[in-house]
Amino acid sequence: MDILRRIGASPRERGSMNGTTCPDIFELANGDFAVIGTDATATLDGRLPADAGRADYERIVVISRETLVRAKADIPDA
Repeated sequence: MDILRRIGASPRERGSMNGTTCPDIFELANGDFAVIGTDATATLDGRLPADAGRADYERIVVISRETLVRAKADIPDA
């Protein structure tokens, strides 16, 4: 599994002083996406809508609104 490119602005471009502890989104070589964010599984798991589910190996990750909004232009349509 290889990272192809960052999606959106880097943490430093979004104002992180050290650029090492902020959310990030990456496109993988196989077309999937990887997300670095805060693990909120314990908080949000019981609040998922009835038609949503999570496998034991999956985590609910929170990223800032700014991270996703600034990534929007880099997300392919198809």
